[in-house]
Amino acid sequence: MPSSEYMAGSVSGALGVVVGHPMDTVKVRLQVHTQYNGIFDCVAKTFANEGLHGFFKGMAFPALTSGLSNSAIFGSYCSALDYLTRSRPGDRVQGKDAPAAHVFAAGCFSGLVGVVIIAPVDLVKVRLQGQASGTRYRGPLHCVSTILREEGPRGLYRGALALALRDVPCYGLYFLPYELVRRALTEPGTQSGTFAVLMAGGTAGVVTWACATPMDVVKARLQLSGAGGRHYRGVAHCILVSAREEGPRVFFRGLLLNSARAFPVNAITFLSYESLARALRGG
Repeated sequence: MPSSEYMAGSVSGALGVVVGHPMDTVKVRLQVHTQYNGIFDCVAKTFANEGLHGFFKGMAFPALTSGLSNSAIFGSYCSALDYLTRSRPGDRVQGKDAPAAHVFAAGCFSGLVGVVIIAPVDLVKVRLQGQASGTRYRGPLHCVSTILREEGPRGLYRGALALALRDVPCYGLYFLPYELVRRALTEPGTQSGTFAVLMAGGTAGVVTWACATPMDVVKARLQLSGAGGRHYRGVAHCILVSAREEGPRVFFRGLLLNSARAFPVNAITFLSYESLARALRGG
């Protein structure tokens, strides 16, 4: 698989983080704290207590490392799709001609690869975002060193199982609607235009987060359980305790915000990815 796929994924990932981080901060706080009465209340209190800077807590680390993670996700997806398509004689290797089952399988594989890289980055991001007013962590490096000192290397992968349960199936759903919508909006035999890519990317993001939000809530709670938050013994314990104390609706906290954030973030991510990959391939 050409390196252009990895390079394009790297740049598009960083752009996506910058666009979506403020809303992601609000989403995390709604999921792990109970003092907010909805999105607008969380936004107002965050701004009143911390100013504009409060919405960008934890952004530096994922922005700097998202290039690596997104590169791995997009690159492994394309490599897996290439392999699966070549395994059927007569099939073209282009993603737009790949069977839906192959697209979904390649997406799941990319999610599994991404978990290994994303888990520590996401943990640090969530812990920094979860600091509504405290200063337990002075920044990403201090957060990493504190986790290593207090919890050991395994601490960096707290919540990794929940992350895998979220990302492996959801990355299959991420690439599948993208391909289907993009094909539907593209004339046969032509390259996809800007509108087709934007709509397909945005739709893929909304579909994915609609399915990912319940496990995203569990993941965020597990990640904060080692930082002064409620202690959970694992995924199943977190699900049972959260449902018993707050009801099933707790697993859909942040869904509206996730959906609103997902469309522009993923539209830009896919547009920048497709544009850069095409330019780097010289096509």
